Amino acid sequence: MTDDSALRREMVDVCRRMNSSGINQGNAGNLSVRSSDGFLITPSSLPYETMTPEDIVEMDFDGTYVGRRPSSEWRFHRDILRERQEINVVLHCHSLYATTLACHHKTIPSFHYMTGVAGGTTIRCAEYATFGTQALSDNALVALKDRLACLLGQHGQISLGKTMEAALWLANEVETLSRMYVQALTLGEPPVLSDEEMARVIEQMKKMSYGQAPDPEGTNDLARPRGAAA
Repeated sequence: MTDDSALRREMVDVCRRMNSSGINQGNAGNLSVRSSDGFLITPSSLPYETMTPEDIVEMDFDGTYVGRRPSSEWRFHRDILRERQEINVVLHCHSLYATTLACHHKTIPSFHYMTGVAGGTTIRCAEYATFGTQALSDNALVALKDRLACLLGQHGQISLGKTMEAALWLANEVETLSRMYVQALTLGEPPVLSDEEMARVIEQMKKMSYGQAPDPEGTNDLARPRGAAA
């Protein structure tokens, strides 16, 4: 078994920030992180304010665990991490506006270019299933196909990342997009960007993740450190 104390400390910090940022409340939500021996996951029904690194649960992909009882949603954490090898973190929260849309089973369309942060032209809403069940996990996997985030029907949202910071950032972005969409709907269904434009947006976002964002039309110079060769 490897020393995962740093991961455990960061998990506690991220869970507390999830609540303090307003995208989660009370004992709701959960977080998992891939580890060398399986994955770590938050325990069931323990307030984040009192949770310690030692309370984090160690789980194997066969569903066995060491320590406290794991979150009731351990199935979709396990299945996502097993299915998506490029993902290291699964964050689930009950943010207000994302959950509002999820209660109406609404998919977030490409009404705003930032929808592309989830990896596609939409942020899908998974079909409802009872919490903690394999059916919920199966539905989440469908909604997350080729995506980094989804809504859960009449439940909340899931955001994925390679790091905890990335997953937390994305969860906040999904909530911001959800709020904008709810407000835009008060004026009627907003127009959406074309699939072609969203493909350009997503490609641009991929370039920006490396700190470089050349203009696709070639009208802007490539950003570079001062003094570097053009």
